[in-house]
Amino acid sequence: MSSLTVRASVTPRVPRVDADTGVNLAGGWLPEVWVGAPAPGGLALPPANPTLAWMYSPRGVFLDDRCLVVADSGNHRVLIWHDLPTRDEQPADIVLGQADGSTEGRAAAGRGPQNGMNLPTGVLVDEGRLIVADAWHHRILVWNTVPQSSSTPPDLVLGQPDSSAVEPNTGGAVSASSLYWPFGVAMVGSTFWVADTGNRRVLGWAGGLPDANRPADIVLGQPDFASREENRGEQVGPASFRWPHAITGCDDLLLIADAGDHRVLGWTPIPDRDRPADRLMGQADFHSAREWPYGPQCGDRLRFPYAVSMDGDRLAVADTANNRVLLWNGVPSDGRPADHVLAQSSLEANGENRWSAVTHDSLCWPYGLWLHADRLAVADSGNNRVMIWRRQ
Repeated sequence: MSSLTVRASVTPRVPRVDADTGVNLAGGWLPEVWVGAPAPGGLALPPANPTLAWMYSPRGVFLDDRCLVVADSGNHRVLIWHDLPTRDEQPADIVLGQADGSTEGRAAAGRGPQNGMNLPTGVLVDEGRLIVADAWHHRILVWNTVPQSSSTPPDLVLGQPDSSAVEPNTGGAVSASSLYWPFGVAMVGSTFWVADTGNRRVLGWAGGLPDANRPADIVLGQPDFASREENRGEQVGPASFRWPHAITGCDDLLLIADAGDHRVLGWTPIPDRDRPADRLMGQADFHSAREWPYGPQCGDRLRFPYAVSMDGDRLAVADTANNRVLLWNGVPSDGRPADHVLAQSSLEANGENRWSAVTHDSLCWPYGLWLHADRLAVADSGNNRVMIWRRQ
């Protein structure tokens, strides 16, 4: 079935205006194009053999005016479109982490980690450099320019002594230069941040992207660089994490999605050392980590928020287990509900694909986000695709 035929046969089911409140639910955001599994009206299953047009559980995404980068995590690779896709199911231009577009498997299907990946997650392009969190290899990979050819090896490895090493915390104790399941990366101001999820902390390097083996300057979520206890070995609080996963911010604000504690923490101004957060989303207070797994949800409740993204004053949060994206026109400081919701029929609904078939405007476990100008890229992990929404 062609993409054009699919578009003609699927009518979005999400009402644009809530009948009870009059709120414009989607805020003018509409799905523009998707890449990955072609499954509206049915299940979105990955193929037995990958191609450059299909994905398996993508978890990270980056979008700007020129390119789209996707961490195709289940296939242990990164896909790059050198221009933004203009049609559904458009194949990627190149693949990294695999020999070609038809192979999959950890560490380049057994050929070694020097040019392979193991569950890549966070992706970022900053000042022309491509940065990938190669999570289960416990390292960050850096290309000095966005590659133009498939299977290009990285120029720099952070978190491991060399390109062949893949042990968590370099096979020893946690330190200021070691990593354990780094899932998220961000450049906020002049500081490079890594969500070092397995060590329940966030690391920061002042002055931008560091050289290999340089220790971090800042640790958040732990009392020192040698500690890695969940929530600091105590009850949840304003200076601890369970699963820090994604990072975003602006000149005077840092936001971190603490997925395991079902919340987003914020610091104003951006911290230069370990200190408690002063902003909170998703919980009633800093000492709560309650999950609302059943029944109606609302705009200020979060379940496993794995991604957060800012562009200007606009904020997007992937409320992953509630199968929706929440949007605020300005970063809330008072716990107010979201201004808009994508992929659900109300601020209370939370079903996977709205408990129905896959459509152009439904989501199943959105795992990654990137907000850029009037576009929002969503790694729709459970549907094995990436959706690009556009604000009309």
